[in-house]
Amino acid sequence: MFQHVTVLMEEAIDGLAVKPDGIYVDCTLGGAGHSSGIVSRLGVGGRLIAFDQDDWAHDNARVRLASSMDKVTLIKSNFRYLEQRLLECEGVPQKDGVPQVDGILFDLGVSSPQLDEAERGFSYNHDAPLDMRMDRDIGLTAGDIVNTWDERDIARILMEYGEEKFARKIAREIGAARAKALIETTGELVELIKAGIPAAARRTGGHPAKRTFQALRIAVNDELDAEEDALEQAIRCLKPGGRASVITFHSLEDRICKQTFAKYLEKCSCPPDFPLCVCGGKGTLKLVNRKPIVPSDEELEVNPRARSAKLRVAEKL
Repeated sequence: MFQHVTVLMEEAIDGLAVKPDGIYVDCTLGGAGHSSGIVSRLGVGGRLIAFDQDDWAHDNARVRLASSMDKVTLIKSNFRYLEQRLLECEGVPQKDGVPQVDGILFDLGVSSPQLDEAERGFSYNHDAPLDMRMDRDIGLTAGDIVNTWDERDIARILMEYGEEKFARKIAREIGAARAKALIETTGELVELIKAGIPAAARRTGGHPAKRTFQALRIAVNDELDAEEDALEQAIRCLKPGGRASVITFHSLEDRICKQTFAKYLEKCSCPPDFPLCVCGGKGTLKLVNRKPIVPSDEELEVNPRARSAKLRVAEKL
């Protein structure tokens, strides 16, 4: 089974305002922590639909949720196909051909078990093949990027997805090394990253490979485009009064969530002294929490990996 500490567990589920007979979607099943919390609040007629592209997550969920599987539907899919997969689910109501559910949860980023299983290649702390695929049925691996992409493209993703200021130097180190032999393991890549970062910079800001590994993982799994696609679909698929809870772990994810929600907020342009809105700027969403919710000090003591987590919650009008 997964050994996984769920981040912002109660806060994210409270944000959904779970109704006992509602239909809820966990777009990131992972260790099934949030899913088990949602299921515990469901009564007769309640249903959870859980997405994950990792077979391990499904195997774990069948054990962890064994006593409640009559209320659970597991879907092996990237959440970017949310609307399509929900349309394929029997019993999900529709409006104008769009599935309608009561709440949708996203816990973005890589799960702790994926980090901790060395052979997955997500971690710079374990020497392993350069993989980083969340769905091991897809073709592109981190090794493919490192060994075949143009240096300029490697530098670009390190800058865009990892916010790595030494991206060009790291890309040059990669290019020089692969001209002699394929770069096959995370350990080899870590040494090249260190060589591309000045010694003074390596001594601050955590592990020097953190930003590069984040960038490669995002590129392999097309995470940011998938997040944007899925959030747009989630807003369409919520019933009026339904809620979306979104947990992010770095600034790029959080920016996409914040900007996507902002597109659908009420935008009244009437003068402040007007007693009623007459401009017709009614939105689709309202924010449940104006500022993102962050982990408590108590949670951080138990789970330091939660340090960068932020939760945003919005409700469909």
